[in-house]
Amino acid sequence: MIVFTYPGQGSQKPGMGAPWADQESWELVAEASEAAQRDIEHLLLHADAEELRETRNAQLSTFVLSMIVLDAVGRVGADAAGHAGHSLGEYSALTAAGTLDFHDTVALVAERGAAMQAAADGQAGAMAAVLGLDDDEVTIACDRIADDVWVANFNAPGQVVVSGTPDAVARAGEMAKELGAKRVMNLPVGGAFHTPLMSPARDRLRKAIDLTDFRAPQGIVVANVDAAAHADQSEWPDLLKAQLCSPVRWRQTLHTLGDRGFTTFVELGPGAVLTGMAKRTLKGSRTLSVSKPDDLDVLLETLAGPPVAEVGQLEGEHLFASERLVVSPSAGVFTATEGLAAGDELTIGRVIGHVGSAEVRSPFAGSLMGLLAVDGERVTASEPLAWLRVAQ
Repeated sequence: MIVFTYPGQGSQKPGMGAPWADQESWELVAEASEAAQRDIEHLLLHADAEELRETRNAQLSTFVLSMIVLDAVGRVGADAAGHAGHSLGEYSALTAAGTLDFHDTVALVAERGAAMQAAADGQAGAMAAVLGLDDDEVTIACDRIADDVWVANFNAPGQVVVSGTPDAVARAGEMAKELGAKRVMNLPVGGAFHTPLMSPARDRLRKAIDLTDFRAPQGIVVANVDAAAHADQSEWPDLLKAQLCSPVRWRQTLHTLGDRGFTTFVELGPGAVLTGMAKRTLKGSRTLSVSKPDDLDVLLETLAGPPVAEVGQLEGEHLFASERLVVSPSAGVFTATEGLAAGDELTIGRVIGHVGSAEVRSPFAGSLMGLLAVDGERVTASEPLAWLRVAQ
């Protein structure tokens, strides 16, 4: 069974809409711009990284691009029985499932971004990713600080995000290291998202949600707040209100979907962050991302092809006709090459990172679909580290 997943804030990048500008699905941009009373085409084509980093811009542009990709995927005949989105992506999932109308969701996302921006401007906040420590230990690190810091995202095994005031987040990071965390990385955000410090945004957004019509979802949609599927549309308004101040239970969401029989996870929108999380969380699942038109062919080939083979050779393994994995040469801590990002064109022999002191070089030439190991994560020999679409 197939589930579509939708990214949240942080996956946006300058020019991310350019590959789609001449596609039929681009018509959604004009409709979204009218609903939001914003120039969304500018955000998708011309905004620089600093402008896109603003919460109100990041959320609106990411949502609209995910909907463009969803529309394009539908035009080639691909569909899913389930939907789930990370934070902002939950609005994409509900729109894809028919619970929310596209026009209404654009307005909601615009209000959500503005409300969270205002809350962040009124209360300094920070977020940091804790790597290599289990969920309970990260929670203990926050509790030991006894200050305004909480777990905000349960993303994948060994990857948890904490959020709160800058000083409390810094001290929680130090405590996490004392408890055994391999690395703590500050995230480039200006707010304490998914914590009680977002309560002003929740109160503002509540009014907009109460004015919005909700319908029963078509297929399964799993919520961030409790990692459970909700078929009753009357439950979703409260779930969306609670989401702003509650942790995103993404790892648990993936397990819920896996337990329900979903084996193919397709990320729709910019980047491939959720693809990597699914790969690490659900071993043996089939994962891919669609962020540009060329990926549509890969999607159709994947859905028509056999399951992914087990990885066991150091030089890489076939995924499908045009895809390859680069795997770890040994056990150790993985460090990615600085600046390497999804979409980069790799040549044979390009260093993608190190496992301990050993270089990891790509045995293939092609486009990097995404890294499957988190920077600073301990990996085993032959574990997948990167996923390429090879040159033909």
